[in-house]
Amino acid sequence: MMWAKIRAAAALPSVWYTVLGLAVVLATATAGDVRNRGAGQPGDRTELQLTAFQAPAAKTKPKTKPKSAPKSSTKTPAKGAAKSSGAADWPGFRGPTGMGTSDAKGLPLTWSGTEHVVWKTPLPGPGASSPVVFGDRIYLTYYSGFFIPDQPGGSQEDLKRHLIAIRRSDGGIIWDRAVPAKLPEENQIRDHGFAANSPAADADRVYVFYGKSGVLAFDHEGSQLWQTDVGSKTHGWGTSASPVLYKDLVLINASVESESLVALDRKTGTEKWRAPRIREAWNTPVVVTATSKRPEVVVTTQGKVLGFEPATGKPLWSCSTDIGWYMVPSVVAADGIVYCLGGRSGIAALAVRTGGSGDVTETHRLWTSQKGSNVSSPVYLDGHLYWMHEGRGVAYCAKAETGEVVYEKRLERAGEVYSSALLADGKLYYLTRDGRTFVLAAKPEFEQLAMNDLEDRSIFNGSPAVDGSRLLIRSDKFLYCLGK
Repeated sequence: MMWAKIRAAAALPSVWYTVLGLAVVLATATAGDVRNRGAGQPGDRTELQLTAFQAPAAKTKPKTKPKSAPKSSTKTPAKGAAKSSGAADWPGFRGPTGMGTSDAKGLPLTWSGTEHVVWKTPLPGPGASSPVVFGDRIYLTYYSGFFIPDQPGGSQEDLKRHLIAIRRSDGGIIWDRAVPAKLPEENQIRDHGFAANSPAADADRVYVFYGKSGVLAFDHEGSQLWQTDVGSKTHGWGTSASPVLYKDLVLINASVESESLVALDRKTGTEKWRAPRIREAWNTPVVVTATSKRPEVVVTTQGKVLGFEPATGKPLWSCSTDIGWYMVPSVVAADGIVYCLGGRSGIAALAVRTGGSGDVTETHRLWTSQKGSNVSSPVYLDGHLYWMHEGRGVAYCAKAETGEVVYEKRLERAGEVYSSALLADGKLYYLTRDGRTFVLAAKPEFEQLAMNDLEDRSIFNGSPAVDGSRLLIRSDKFLYCLGK
């Protein structure tokens, strides 16, 4: 999607990294924790009426800069465009599918602050966003001027959010583009600051979402092409959902800013559609494919999982979750089923079959579970779900078919985990807020392969990204490129 430190006493959401890809609602449980479909009543306080799509009274007019707009690339990239590096690209939050998986091989198993570090780039400011990779560049956001960790003082008038372009080869910063915040902002954002939403990139543009300061597009040389407002509200937990690219659209979960799911034209930033009543949702939407081959964009809200037609915003289906909390983790999907985690108590995971119409709670909700996570998103592999609990330091594996927990293992010195799981090269990577990465074998039997420590006296809130056969990990102070 962009983090909040979830404590048992906290009642508001920590905003996290939160997801794009394919959908399935999950948080797995032991056999005794799994509840059959249809059991109980939904605990949501947000009833969504599946009425006809409502277009906004007036479409937002983006601030365009036509002189800087690049021509669409065909055989030869235009000025300001970039050539994809194919399978090596990691173009958005949680990768090409938004589900945190990669086919890359040869990723590192072990590292430290001095071993297997290909390069290490000091960052000009903190942030909870995750790096993305496109062509020969890495893109990352940070913020400056106000509410900087360990730097008291500053004022909202000085608050800026930045997009930086970094060379993949050596970590050098190519350019840095600052965007002043639209005021007033929150006086503080709990735990993660003002740069939690990850960028997204294609051959022509890089897209960022800065909350009430808007959605912006830049070309690959750093020229701003357009800026569009999607809402003006703020929240003490900030904003975290990341842009999702679908055909010619940029999909934005603007739950914090306007309680809306918004689609913008990639080239111009013009608003194409808006779906209302997206409440208490900090997760990044995911575009999934039903067994009927119908594409659906799935987002979780307080009490419900919702499916929309991505081209038009038409509501397709809703499913009660029995989760009464805000929703932070992004869904994952496989074989037409979405798995969702979320909530701080009670029901914490579920699975929903896509492809339905209207309220599908009784017909398409497959199971619920009391084992899940309030912040970090899961991964799916060969009929199993894997994830870490954000506050208990516990790693989970559950059967995707039933939600039954296969293992539930506490990891020594794991602490808090706000980053989402990464699955690559037969391994699971779980990054803690203290900079320790636990590497587990990606199989239903628990096996810890390594524990690697990058502790640099700052916070690690972003999720790991794949860069070819290397890993990218960001903290508030550095971007690390790790390889053999």
